[in-house]
Amino acid sequence: MTEHRHHSPLPVGSKLKFGIMLTGFILIIEVVGGLLSNSLALLSDAGHVFADVVALSLSWYGVRQAERPSSSRMTFGYHRVGVVIAIFNAISIFAIALVILYEAYRRLQQPPEVNSLLMLSVAVVGLGANALVVLWLRRDQRTNLNVRSAFWHSLGDALASIGVIIGAAIMLLTGLFWVDPIISVLIALIITLAGWRILREGLRVILEATPRHVDITGMLNTLGQIPGVRDVHDVHVWSISPELNAMSCHVLIDDLSTSQAATIRERIEDVLRQQFQIKHTTLQMECQLCSPNDVFCNLTFESGDEEARRPPS
Repeated sequence: MTEHRHHSPLPVGSKLKFGIMLTGFILIIEVVGGLLSNSLALLSDAGHVFADVVALSLSWYGVRQAERPSSSRMTFGYHRVGVVIAIFNAISIFAIALVILYEAYRRLQQPPEVNSLLMLSVAVVGLGANALVVLWLRRDQRTNLNVRSAFWHSLGDALASIGVIIGAAIMLLTGLFWVDPIISVLIALIITLAGWRILREGLRVILEATPRHVDITGMLNTLGQIPGVRDVHDVHVWSISPELNAMSCHVLIDDLSTSQAATIRERIEDVLRQQFQIKHTTLQMECQLCSPNDVFCNLTFESGDEEARRPPS
């Protein structure tokens, strides 16, 4: 006896489209401003903004893919397309950070003169636009890793713009042009941290690790207290995507009628949904203990399977 529950992704496509257009405008402004002012910090920020445009575009694509229905060849749908895109975005952040660090090292050897006033003006415009994107995506990023990767791209760029503004003000007042590459290094460190967080969470989903908020021991103890449940074993808990958690297990009950077993199953599903945010469940109800009686199932090949997979000599 099994039960399946599904959860639809948040409708964020229009928000991501707005972010793409606004971020593209920032990119043009900062490239022109960086070239005219000779500011590495501003050009570094423009490089990050370019990654923002890519990230937002890929995130929009990932959201659209997640809305596609399941099929005979993709029975879980396309939810993990967004996770793959988020991982790609994280790797792109690392690459951009390395380029910024290299160019900052070169400029520290002999800091060039920078048009601080133009640099300051462009950075202020960039900060305002990035702030709008961050506020636009703030709520949706809490429940969607794909949107979160785009959100952190934009938030990192907003923080970078603040750094550029501070650096421009210092150079405008003191004429210390080595501040420009130093600000670039800080930008690189900020976006690297954001990229690592996204990569770590995306890899946990791909590896089907237990969601961080789920305490397996506590969950099993809670399920064992439900009237009619004698044992829970062969447990698998994973994430199809960060916002969609799933579980499958065997539930040992007494030899009951179908309606009584269904009542126990519904109680289990309510507990999993309300206390552990697990909305997709596959429960196998049984009245005889299967063998082996392990809480977690060890997936191994049988010797016969190994023989079948061995190429002919």
